[in-house]
Amino acid sequence: MDWTVESYIDARGRVPVEDFLDQLPLADRARIVQTVGLLEEFGLQIGTPYVKHLQDKLWELRVPVGRNAYRVIYMAYTGRRFILLHAFLKKTQKTPKKELEIAERRLTDFLRQEAQP
Repeated sequence: MDWTVESYIDARGRVPVEDFLDQLPLADRARIVQTVGLLEEFGLQIGTPYVKHLQDKLWELRVPVGRNAYRVIYMAYTGRRFILLHAFLKKTQKTPKKELEIAERRLTDFLRQEAQP
């Protein structure tokens, strides 16, 4: 059974990961979408080199495209769901703290939204 991949939606109805993807060259966007498809198909079994555990509930989907290294930070959620929280172009060896903080804020907001009746 496949997993479902969903994108975080903020309070204003924006979808930050999709907004990021829309700004990329078509070939880069296609590669990221293809890799997200692998996550959907293989779920928790996908493993390296595609994913890396960052902290607590946060995971990083790793997408190399030529000289670029894209990252999509996501979480696994109940009901065999992955929630894409944040995407960015990685320019340093280590995932920047700023990028992790954005994902953490979106994770907190997502969980708050899910808890509302």
